[in-house]
Order: sequence, then C-alpha cells, then structure tokens
Amino acid sequence: MKPTSTESSSQVRLVSVSADEAGQRIDNFLARHLKGVPKSHIYRILRRGEVRVNSGRIQARYKLCAGDNVRIPPVRVAAPDSLPGEGRARSLAPCILFENERCLVLNKPAGIAVHGGSGVSQGIIEMLRAERPDASYLELAHRLDRDTSGCLVIALRRSFLRSFHEQLRAGQVRKHYLALLAGGWSGGQRVVDVALRKNQVQGGERIVRVDETGKDALSVFTPVSRFPQATLVEVELKTGRTHQIRVHAAHIGHPLAGDSKYGDREFNRKMRDLGLRRMFLHAHLLEFHDPGSAEAIHISAPLDDTLRSVIDRLESP
Repeated sequence: MKPTSTESSSQVRLVSVSADEAGQRIDNFLARHLKGVPKSHIYRILRRGEVRVNSGRIQARYKLCAGDNVRIPPVRVAAPDSLPGEGRARSLAPCILFENERCLVLNKPAGIAVHGGSGVSQGIIEMLRAERPDASYLELAHRLDRDTSGCLVIALRRSFLRSFHEQLRAGQVRKHYLALLAGGWSGGQRVVDVALRKNQVQGGERIVRVDETGKDALSVFTPVSRFPQATLVEVELKTGRTHQIRVHAAHIGHPLAGDSKYGDREFNRKMRDLGLRRMFLHAHLLEFHDPGSAEAIHISAPLDDTLRSVIDRLESP
C-alpha cells in the first residue's frame, strides 16, 4: 500500500474569529482550518480539551462569536494531493453556475455527498475547501442527497448564510426538481400535502414515512413529458423535509426511477436497461434573493448526459 503523505503542524495556532465566521460551530470551523484531518480526529481533540476558546474548554456544538480566540493544537494534516475520497482528481470549477462575493451555486454531480462523514471521507464542501485554501469562509447553505444532482448553494459569507436560512424558513427560496416517475400520469398538476415522519425503522433501515403525526410537507408535481411507462415531472418543494420528493412520489403511486429505498424494483430494472444507474432526481431550478444587492438570483442547472440519454431512449419509438 502506498503510504499517505502528511504535513506536520508542530506549533499551536491561535486564530481570532472574524465577523463572517461568527455563528458557526467550532467543529465546522476546525474542519476548515485543519484540511485533511478526519472529523473523527477533530471530535477527539475537542473531547480531550486540546482545542480551547478564550482559554476555556468547549463542546463540539459551541457556536463561535466574533473576536473569540481559538487555540488549535498541533496535528498531522494530509497533504492536499493525498486527500482521500470521491472526486479526488475532479475539479469543481466546471460545475460552478454562479458566483459573487457572497455565494456560489454549483451543479452538483450525482454520487458525491455534500459533506464527509458516515463512511464518506470527502464531500463537496471538503473538495471546495481543498481547492480554495485561502477562502476565509465556505459553508453549505443547504443540502442535497448524495445521488441527487443539481443546484447547490455554498455561502462565502456568514451574513449570506443567515439571510439564506431566513429565506428558507419564510418559504422565499424556490426549489424545483426534475424527476422521472414510474407509470403514466393522468391529469395535470397534482398537489401532495402529506405529513412526513423520519427515522422510522423498517427491516433495520431508517426511512421516512407518511405519518399524520409528522412534520407538514407540501410538494407540487407538474407533468413535463409523458411516456408509456414513465413520466418526467417538475416538482416544486414548498417545504424541505428529508426524502420528501421520493416519499411523496411513492405515496401517490408513482415512485422515483432508480430509488432503491422507496421505489419499485421492476420499474428500476427497466430503467437500468435504458442506462439509468442512479436516481433520476435533479435540482434544476433555484431562486433566492441576494442580500448584498437585493436582486433576485435565478439559477438553472442542465441535466447531465446520463439523464438526458435516458430521456432520449424513452422518446425513441
């Protein structure tokens, strides 16, 4: 096995928290300053009290304040060219759809998690931090499932992150997805207003279920293209629950193509014969307001070649 190259930081660092960095958790702050260090090691040095804020011990959930002084202990950091994980040799630069001083929007590729953890060594945010070592702030503004592609917002300023989250809570961020669903679609637009409850256990696996005691969830399905065995729909999310589109689609009898958890096995097999090797779920449209300019930002992400080829085959006689 080829040995992993490392860089050694033999000195304690004292870092002052800027106004843009204020409000974020200490574990996320350390992940940016200790690129290449596994999250498990970051939590270990926090538990041991090796990280201090204003000379005091803190927990991983501590949220930093502007002017806090953070003591970062010496650690061994993986060299940038030896970082493990998906997309190691892939640059995210071609995926950028929009960027200004406050945020950037990526057309996230399918198959890459948005962040490392749970067996994933490196995600989108870690890749960006590795590509932009001098960036003072890089944080996920929201999330997409690992197998979902499309518009993903990254905050470049703490003030933008706060504003974006306020817009999300107020329902002011428009999120539209393209999804390929099983079966022919009768009628037009369909509103699915069904509560969802997550972390239910079925066969030892945690899933999301339709449950009237769960959280409100609202999705609007609009047919785009109809095929004999499938329907391409646009889905507007009015809420942002875990696996919302996938569970709502299955609930109305039109499970998502390629969905191994909530989908239809026979339909998925037919879609694999057409070349589909992932879920057909793509965040294709995103609208929000830029707090710096007060302008509406409208971003559209094109389908990748794999999903386009599936549509082409469905359209072929």
